[in-house]
Amino acid sequence: MKRLGGNIENGRYRIKASLLSLLFLSLFTVIAHAQVEKKYIRQGNREYNRARFQESEVSYRRAADNNKRSPDAVFNIGDALYKQNKYEEATKHFSENIDMNEDRDKKAAGLYNLGNSLLQSDKLRESIEAYKSSLKLQPDNYEAKYNLAYAMDLLKQQEQQQQQQQKDNGNQEKQDQKNDQDKENNDQKNQDQKQDQQQNQEKQQQPQEQTISKEDAERLLNSLANDEKNVQEKVKLAKAARERKLTVKNW
Repeated sequence: MKRLGGNIENGRYRIKASLLSLLFLSLFTVIAHAQVEKKYIRQGNREYNRARFQESEVSYRRAADNNKRSPDAVFNIGDALYKQNKYEEATKHFSENIDMNEDRDKKAAGLYNLGNSLLQSDKLRESIEAYKSSLKLQPDNYEAKYNLAYAMDLLKQQEQQQQQQQKDNGNQEKQDQKNDQDKENNDQKNQDQKQDQQQNQEKQQQPQEQTISKEDAERLLNSLANDEKNVQEKVKLAKAARERKLTVKNW
């Protein structure tokens, strides 16, 4: 029994030794990854300070590959993307950094940078909310206060422009309706004038009844009477002449 018990104790010792070895190995691995992460972050910082933002992004991503939960690496990737005018991608990384960070000041910085990215993307309402959240954590951030005021002023101008645009569109719509109505009225007027002209032409082509005054009628009747009288006298004269001629001839 004693011998057996000795074997059990030795087994426990070996188990404890294995656990400690695993613990040290894990700790060594974490330390090694942390050192590699810091190495790439320092390299990325040097490239960033030289305005080599694309190269710095690559270094920061290598740091994040070594530590998937490194808020600093994620934050720096967002910074490098922002400097390359990749605001949409930068927004995603700053949002991820905010969720990962427990440090109050670093979270405030992430919110501030998020506000800047949203502002550059013309997402004014979202940027205003990000600046406000950043100031709740870090009320003395003068740049956040300035950018918040700037974003709010831009939003106000944008809303005023939209209201003016809507007003202009309404006025233009009314003017278009008036123009359409005027055109319709002119078309109807032209059509009426055309019909009138056509009717006048038809009237001119029809035989016109001539009317004369009472005086003209009396003169015409008198003239006809005189003409008839003259004709009758001429007939009488001609008849008398024939009779004379016949008389002479017979005689």
